[in-house]
Amino acid sequence: MQINKVNEKKGLNYGVIGNGTSAALISHRGSIDFACLPYFDSPTLFGRLLDDERGGSFSIETDSSYSVSQQYIRNTNILLTRFRSDEGAFNVIDFMPRFKRGDSSYYCPSEIVRLIKYKGGSPRFRLRYNPRPVYAEHEVQTETHEKYIKSFTSRGRYESFYLYTDLSFGDLLESREITLRQDCFCLISYNQKLLEVNMDSVYLEYYQTKVYWLEWAQRTVSFEKYNDQILRSALVLKLLTFQKTGSIIAAVTTGLPETAGEERNWDYRFCWIRDSSMIIQILFQLRHYRVAKNFLRFILDVISYKDEKMQIMYGIRGEKILTEGSLDWLKGYKDSRPVRVGNGAYIQKQNDIYGVLLDVIYRNFQYFGTDVENAEDLWTTTRSLVKNVSENWRDADMGIWEFRSQKRHFVFSKMLCWVALDRGSKIAGILGQESYREKWSALADEISRDIHENGWNEEKGAFTQSYENDALDAANLLMAPYGFIDPTDPKYVSTVRQTEKELCRDGLMYRYINVDDFGLPKSSFTVCTFWLIKALYQIGERKKAVEYFDNLLSESNHLGLFSEDLDFESRELLGNFPQGYSHLALIDTAITLMEGAVEPEELMIDMLENLQTTGDLLQEREE
Repeated sequence: MQINKVNEKKGLNYGVIGNGTSAALISHRGSIDFACLPYFDSPTLFGRLLDDERGGSFSIETDSSYSVSQQYIRNTNILLTRFRSDEGAFNVIDFMPRFKRGDSSYYCPSEIVRLIKYKGGSPRFRLRYNPRPVYAEHEVQTETHEKYIKSFTSRGRYESFYLYTDLSFGDLLESREITLRQDCFCLISYNQKLLEVNMDSVYLEYYQTKVYWLEWAQRTVSFEKYNDQILRSALVLKLLTFQKTGSIIAAVTTGLPETAGEERNWDYRFCWIRDSSMIIQILFQLRHYRVAKNFLRFILDVISYKDEKMQIMYGIRGEKILTEGSLDWLKGYKDSRPVRVGNGAYIQKQNDIYGVLLDVIYRNFQYFGTDVENAEDLWTTTRSLVKNVSENWRDADMGIWEFRSQKRHFVFSKMLCWVALDRGSKIAGILGQESYREKWSALADEISRDIHENGWNEEKGAFTQSYENDALDAANLLMAPYGFIDPTDPKYVSTVRQTEKELCRDGLMYRYINVDDFGLPKSSFTVCTFWLIKALYQIGERKKAVEYFDNLLSESNHLGLFSEDLDFESRELLGNFPQGYSHLALIDTAITLMEGAVEPEELMIDMLENLQTTGDLLQEREE
């Protein structure tokens, strides 16, 4: 397997593991520096990423003679970190258990497993176990029991965690040097385990988890080009889904800044309707329909009444109040304060969310017709969403970029209102509801005329950010992909070229460059660079698009993972990580760049023809 070299300048040189309940980040040297248990949105157990002094971590330390390399076990979300020196060698395999039980339910407990595999010689290391629950606000007490080590908060909110290991408790807690002679394990659990934890049980969970991910990867459509990058991104998107409800979080982390040392940092451990709907669109293309089914069930749960007003975002269980606060005792990633939890944007009005959601519902009906599960519920939801757009599309909103004090008539929001009416009319057509189809199609035409009259700036030669200004906005690059305008239309071609001219710097894109609530943006927004690449390809500048794309792929970290932002000069990864927006756009752009992309039926045939036997899938590929 290919092992990519670590570029220390990237900053976020982490791998992510998870199981649909929570997730953890592990550094390129094997330290767990961010983990929230029991759930994605829980307080941190390990938060060194947010404060390298008091945040807490679980690290593996060797002397300088050891080389350390890292990769994923192929086609899985299991992370392998290798330690090698002349005196000996060992591997650390990190994963969070996930697999199907015999009753078809999923086993995805709130726990992290570290399997340390002996590879020869007499390797030596120290473990530094420093849990700091509840965002490290208070000191922690630790007790040793017969079968486990228990750590719990001394003040404030009570939380406790259990560490099971076959190593000496004293060696681990005192960070004494360990000479490895055989395989060993550490298992961190939110819950006290009822069944015995031993090497046999750990190995069983490891192999069951490995088979789960291999089978999931095998069901993913494969491509001739960029397949490794597509599959890794798909595996990231799967990690962002919450098993219990079907919601999808934007990123694993909170508090990682868009620009180091500044206050642009937010909590992304929530379900944005827009981001999640875009992720579903991509997973549809990759033939993972169950994720879409579960997400739509989540949507039906959170807007269960006809007059329910949809929020732009929800908690992972459908919570509607996401009060924003700050963790003032933490110094923040690279001294970026304040570290925020919760997200005040939940109260914002963003008219674009209806369009992306109705696009997902449309695709669902398009693929499965009236046989789709909850068809009548989805039709009721469709009518409710279209009604809301019909009544509000003329109003100003806060826009896709969540301006906190600048309500405007954003062109992208208007365009997504058009998408809402267009997809609504198509859904009505599929369902034989002709009167709705005609009425909604006519309103879609009216919105389109309004955008062309008020959103197009002749002097600028482009669709602008809003009706009120002449600034450019990368979001308008999505006009052609959503079908609002043909990619060969002179207005779209000109918009793409002008947007590249004003917002692209050294192959990376700003979202916009006008002043917002926090001043002028300073970093590149990764998803916007992918949008530019796709737009360039669609208007015929294919060579440039491929060059941009290959260069952008090289900006990932050593495991092919992207955060939200990139620093223009240092190319350091910034913002919350790994970012679903970035990875869904990577997949979408890669598919676009493959000329003559095959039809869905052909993709399914190709997938079936390339199935491997279970025996092939189980081959060890760690060496």
